[in-house]
Amino acid sequence: MTEASLTPSTRAPLAFRTGMMAPGTAITFLLILFSLALVVFLAFRVNDGSLLGAGFTLGNFSNVIFDPLNWSVMLRSLAIAGCVTAATVITAFPVAYFLAFHAGRRRGLILFLVTLPFWTSYLLRVFAWKIVLAYNGVLNSALVGSGLLSEPTLAFLNTPTAVVVTLAHAYAPFAILPIYVALDTIPRSLIEAAADLGARPWTTFRRVILPNAMPGVMAAALVVFVPTVGDYVTPALVGGPSSTMIGSMIQAQFGKANDWPFGAALSAAVMLVILTVVLIVRTTDARFGSRA
Repeated sequence: MTEASLTPSTRAPLAFRTGMMAPGTAITFLLILFSLALVVFLAFRVNDGSLLGAGFTLGNFSNVIFDPLNWSVMLRSLAIAGCVTAATVITAFPVAYFLAFHAGRRRGLILFLVTLPFWTSYLLRVFAWKIVLAYNGVLNSALVGSGLLSEPTLAFLNTPTAVVVTLAHAYAPFAILPIYVALDTIPRSLIEAAADLGARPWTTFRRVILPNAMPGVMAAALVVFVPTVGDYVTPALVGGPSSTMIGSMIQAQFGKANDWPFGAALSAAVMLVILTVVLIVRTTDARFGSRA
């Protein structure tokens, strides 16, 4: 359909749709696509002290690939993010299941409580866990007061476990909500049909509920895994040297080291790893998609 063939009645909706799409398109281009392109561009530049570098090089990616430290930190980041994702999804599923099938009139109140952490600063929640896990913190005081420990211990704070616990708590709402949505959309007729056919509750859960909830579980896993891989605030506050993650290395390159090209190369490598994980999850989601 050409411009001349458009009638006034069709031009108005077309102009309206174009106007509605323009802000989102501009924001997507400027804040996402342009930023990603700039990171990739910087990754190939020479670090000569200028903002964009003076020439092109593959040395940054060579350093990323052949430096064992980068691989060690990357694998540690993936391991911590994997543990956070597993802990978050496993603990979020029962909450989402209760919300979908047993909350009744209390569903609105429970959803309010689930989203309540969004009302506070992320840093404030991390500092709260630092107070809980500190040497003279809440957990040590409770254990000493109950007689389980004779004196406070340093085993809680500045450890990978502290990072996993803190991140799992921070991202719990992001896992609960997509799983709840997936469970809430399961037709109750499927569950009733399974019961009518003699299926026990566990069989119904395994054969009906869980397969149909898998898209929500996959979405929750991605929503938690992707940001936790590159997190650097939490390891810096509640983790120690053994909890350094790739996000901390990237932040150091853009900060104290002032080596933006190498930091961009590390960022590009992380994006490639995350893209690989996303493709794997999409393939798994296609295999275990809804059977409703």
